Amino acid sequence: MSPHRMAQEIGRTPAGPREVPPLGEQRPAADLGCVDTVLESGLRVLAVRQAAVPMVELRLRIPFAGDDALHTARAEVLANTVLTGTARRDRFEVDTELALIGGELDARVDPERLRISGSSLSSGLSTLLDVLADALTSAAYPEGEVGRERDRLVERIAMARSQPSVIAREALQRHRYGEHPFTREIPQPDDVAGVAAEQVRTLHAAAVLPRGSVLILVGDLDPEGVVADVRRALGDWSSDAAATGLPELPDVVGGDLKLVPRPGAVQSQLRLSAQAVGRTDPRYPALQLANLAFGGYFSSRLVENIREDKGYTYHARSALEFTPHGATLLIDADTASEVTAAALLEMRYELGRLCLVRPSASEVDAVRQYAIGALLTSSANQPGLATQLDALTSVGLGPEWLREHPERLAEVTTEQVGQAAMEFFAPTRFTGVVVGDADRLAPELGALGGVSLR
Repeated sequence: MSPHRMAQEIGRTPAGPREVPPLGEQRPAADLGCVDTVLESGLRVLAVRQAAVPMVELRLRIPFAGDDALHTARAEVLANTVLTGTARRDRFEVDTELALIGGELDARVDPERLRISGSSLSSGLSTLLDVLADALTSAAYPEGEVGRERDRLVERIAMARSQPSVIAREALQRHRYGEHPFTREIPQPDDVAGVAAEQVRTLHAAAVLPRGSVLILVGDLDPEGVVADVRRALGDWSSDAAATGLPELPDVVGGDLKLVPRPGAVQSQLRLSAQAVGRTDPRYPALQLANLAFGGYFSSRLVENIREDKGYTYHARSALEFTPHGATLLIDADTASEVTAAALLEMRYELGRLCLVRPSASEVDAVRQYAIGALLTSSANQPGLATQLDALTSVGLGPEWLREHPERLAEVTTEQVGQAAMEFFAPTRFTGVVVGDADRLAPELGALGGVSLR
C-alpha cells in the first residue's frame, strides 16, 4: 500500500510543481435560444431553452425593500405563508397540484427582494404558472397558517441569532452600512411574534408588484410560446405602481476593524471587507481572477497560508458579494481565540503580498481555468443556469453575458490581474469586524493595531 500523501505532495513531481495544462479552445457557456421581453404590466420575462431534461426551472424576483422598522419581520412572515392558500386553493390543494406535475414552489426574502423559485415537468408548466399566478393575485394568508408559520419562524430566528456566523454578519453589515435597510437581514423574534395576518395581506397588496420584477424560465420549452403562456397566466397581476428597490448603498471605506465582544467565546470570527466593482465594470474579469488567486478557491494564497501551512482555521476564503449597485470583497475565517491576532496578521500580510508580489503567469492561468470551468459547470444544468440568470438580470444583464464571459476571462493579461490586485486588495482599503471574547483578544489585537477595541 502506498503511503498517504498530503495535498501539496499530490500537486508536485520530483522536478517541482506540476505544470498547469494550457487552456483549450473556449466554448460558450451555453447554446441558448431565448426571448427577453417586458410585458405590459412591467414584468420582465426571460425564457431560455435548455432541453437537457424534460423539466422547467422558474425564478421570480420582486424588488422588496422597505423603510419601516417592522418591514423585515412582516416580509419574513409573508415569504413563509404566500404559498399556504389562495382564494381558489387551500394549502393541501396547492401542494397536491404541484406534486402531480413533479413540481415545487418556494419563497424566500432578503432586504433587497422577494424570490419565488420552483420547477416542474415541462408538461406541467401551465399548472406551475397557474399556481404561481394564484399566489401572486389572491394569496389568502389564512389566520391559522400565518399563526403556525409565525411561531415556527420565531423559534428558528431565535436559534439563528445565537449563531456566531449570524452575529458576525450582522455586525459587519452595520459596520459597513450603518442603519441602511440593507443591513436588516434577519428580524428580531419579538417583531415576528407581533405580525398579524392582516398586516401581511396589506404588505402583499402594496409590495408584491410586477413592475420592475423579473421572471426567468429555463428548460425544455419553446421561448416564444412560453412568453405567451406567461402573458395569459399572469394577465391579472398588474399595478400602476412599481416594486420598491433598495436605495443606493454607500461605498465601503477602509479603516480600523471593530472588535465586537462575545464573552466566553472560544472561537473568533474575522470578517474583512472592501469596495469592489460588479459584473458590468470592464475591470471585473481581472478582479475576479485576482480574487481567486488571493482566497477564492482551495489552492489560493490565503488558504495555503492560514489553513494548510499554519493550521489557524479549517475554513478561509475571499469572495465577491454582489450588491444592488456593485460589489464588495469579503474575506472571512473562523479561528480559535488564541490564534485570532496571528490569523489577522497573516491576512494583512497576504493582502500586501498580493499587491507587491503580484500573481505570476502560472497563477493567473490556474485561476483562469478554474473560473472558466466553474462558469461552464454552473450553467450546464437547468437549475444552475436559472440561478446564474437570476443574478445577471438583477443588474440588467442576460444570457449574452454568459456566452461572452469565458472569452473575457481568456483575454485578461497577467498585468491586468496585477493592476486589479493593487487597486482592490491594498490592505488600507479594508475594514471589518472581529467577533470574539474581547477580554482575551484585546491585548494582542491592541498590540497588532488597526482594530478599534471599543
